[in-house]
Amino acid sequence: MSGTGSSIAPKRYRGRTAVFALCGLALLLVSLSVAISVGSVRIPQSTVWGVFLNRISPGMVDPSWSQGRAAIVWEIRFPRALLAMMVGAGLAMVGASLQAVTRNPLADPHLLGISSGGAFGAILALLHTGLFIGLLTVPLLAFLGALGATAIVLGVSRFADATNADRLVLAGVAVSFIIMAAANVLIFLGDPRATHTVVFWMLGGLGLAQWSQLIYPLAVLSVCAVWLMARAGDLNAMTVGDETASTLGIPVARFRLTTFVVGALITGVMVAFSGIIGFVGLMVPHVVRMVVGGDYRRVLPGSALVGAVFLLWADIAARTVMAPEDMPIGIVTGMVGGIFFVWLLGRKRAL
Repeated sequence: MSGTGSSIAPKRYRGRTAVFALCGLALLLVSLSVAISVGSVRIPQSTVWGVFLNRISPGMVDPSWSQGRAAIVWEIRFPRALLAMMVGAGLAMVGASLQAVTRNPLADPHLLGISSGGAFGAILALLHTGLFIGLLTVPLLAFLGALGATAIVLGVSRFADATNADRLVLAGVAVSFIIMAAANVLIFLGDPRATHTVVFWMLGGLGLAQWSQLIYPLAVLSVCAVWLMARAGDLNAMTVGDETASTLGIPVARFRLTTFVVGALITGVMVAFSGIIGFVGLMVPHVVRMVVGGDYRRVLPGSALVGAVFLLWADIAARTVMAPEDMPIGIVTGMVGGIFFVWLLGRKRAL
């Protein structure tokens, strides 16, 4: 597969990396500012950063805004924007790592059924088990659901001898449909008065973001991202083939399984707080590889950066297209991702 490439990036990509990183960080800062500013109540950029500076160091800026606007910026939009960045970065890194260990350019936590498993776990917690261990219940069951979906996909692919990359995606899509059917059964059997809450997980959204809960996705993403970055060289080797990776001393089967588990952990926790948001993990790594090449030492941080920016703008679109109503962000990413998926299939055919 031409997109993943070898572990040694051509020199032409090395020169782009610094420019890409600087431009990406600047765009991320601008995107964060715009995401906090726009909405049903438009807030000036000066107010956004004034509120931020005053929260960091009280009295740094003389307040010229109302308490209501300060609350909108700090209590509602700032945690929402930060959650969008974490979810986008996490899903993009998962997609990139899955594409490496499966050598499949179409691998994505959504298409492989991992997101559906996470949603199943979240719905189970919300409608049937209750929060038996507090706020950790939904992330925990979402992770277990994502992990279970991963195990089922791997089992089905082995049972059907779906070692081919395209057939692995088909196995994931089939499992995703089955899991979502099971999730619909849970909704049908649940309390009708509470089923409206699961729409959030079915369509995706960031409206429930709270400062007190951001620590969970941040902790999981930080630990897992460090692990993935530390194994970037192994991911490079996996893109070449199992035999080559084995000759380099990589325990291929164990490393692939561990990567799937790490991907399930990230996806499950992100789904628990944002619902099902598809195609981020499919699109972003391909875009990044076009700019910085196939070396995963660049692809992983680049995917995290672009994924964060992309989901910020997807959320901006979701809040402005049908303002003052919030469109589910999963609709935006699904629309963009579907178009990208068709383009990618056409590109593969042309190569």
